[in-house]
Amino acid sequence: MIRQPSDVPRGRALAEAAARVIPGGVNSATRYIGEPYAFASASGAYLTDLDGHDYLDYHAAFGAILLGHNEESVNRAIRDAVGGLDLSGLGVTELEVALADRICSIIPSAESMIATVSGSEATAQSIRLARAATGRRKIIKFQGGFHGWHDPVARNVISTPDKAYGLDPLSAGILPEALESTLIAEFNDLGSVKSLLGEHDGQVAGIILEPIPHNVGALVPTDEFVQGLRELCTATGTVLIFDEVITGFRHALGGYQQLCGVTPDLTTFGKGMANGYPVGGLAGRRDLMEHFNGRGGDVLLAGTFNGNPLGCVAALATLDHLADHPDFYTRTRDFGDQLRAGLTRIVDDLGLPAHAAGFGGVFNLYFTPERPTGYRELLDNDHQAYIDFHRAMINRGVLMLPLSLKRNHVSGAHTQADIDQTLEAAESALTELAKSR
Repeated sequence: MIRQPSDVPRGRALAEAAARVIPGGVNSATRYIGEPYAFASASGAYLTDLDGHDYLDYHAAFGAILLGHNEESVNRAIRDAVGGLDLSGLGVTELEVALADRICSIIPSAESMIATVSGSEATAQSIRLARAATGRRKIIKFQGGFHGWHDPVARNVISTPDKAYGLDPLSAGILPEALESTLIAEFNDLGSVKSLLGEHDGQVAGIILEPIPHNVGALVPTDEFVQGLRELCTATGTVLIFDEVITGFRHALGGYQQLCGVTPDLTTFGKGMANGYPVGGLAGRRDLMEHFNGRGGDVLLAGTFNGNPLGCVAALATLDHLADHPDFYTRTRDFGDQLRAGLTRIVDDLGLPAHAAGFGGVFNLYFTPERPTGYRELLDNDHQAYIDFHRAMINRGVLMLPLSLKRNHVSGAHTQADIDQTLEAAESALTELAKSR
């Protein structure tokens, strides 16, 4: 049954109450989507809203839910930890050492690690570290890449054609010189990177990229592109930073770098590493990471909640689960392949100009004339069709964030029956969309 907004009075009431005490009614800008307004519980692959409606969840809290909601092995580890050490604010704990040891054993680039509370903090630290280590000021990011809310990278994500590649800040209140210190290249276009490095010779401290830009769906890199970035950075003394906040642990235990065989200098991570609990981190070459050494380093490392015991426990339990269940990756990849193939069949049958994309368990449907390889092709995306498709899926009980270019995630809790249900709902939603155009 297609749901109507009038079905959710409790959710709407809570949203209205929230707007009276929280700016905009949400604590992160993209959380407000209208219906469903508020959630009450979660289990496995499902979220339940405040009015008792169940949704098959592919949003997965922007990808933070990796194993499935309320995975028992993670919850059990948290329950066992509560009542022990809470927060000391001094020294170090066994849990922090265990997490750093684990990260250094599974991520190819990791020789040393710092813990943060979020991915944004990790990317902020990576940029500061690159500047300190090189003595240079500028960084390169890619049009469409998102690396958190902090000033140097808060620009040029989902840009309109008139702003793409130019100055497109995400927020007011940022100093112009912070934005201007970041240069914008085109993903999968090594020539654009070479051009910027040549134009700003000896001035670029680091290149930061999502190895798969999942913040605009899924632009999969070519081998030549990622290998070329490594070679360019080595030749120019530029720090190569893989932002694996989304790709890390989702596509392989060692991150996308394990799959592509290219080792960056620094790697940031977060999101799914603790299956929904707040923790993130930065790891990389020991000589770089030693700049954080409080007994002789020159880069400040501070944060009361860094290495929080419960975050460490949740991360260790999540990583244990992944190590103990290697079929997680084959299973989510197979489901992702089924969804991409099914969506391709549907849009081809309907004659819709759309292309199913993704990698592993991440999938999305671009509404573009040509299959995108970089952001330039995304300038032709039909944003309204993208949003309408996701909204139609929500109305059919399948939760996909109704914002253009946003991706969907298969978790460890999804089943074959869920995939079949999703494709059935997608056929209905896309048929409706085709008739309206």
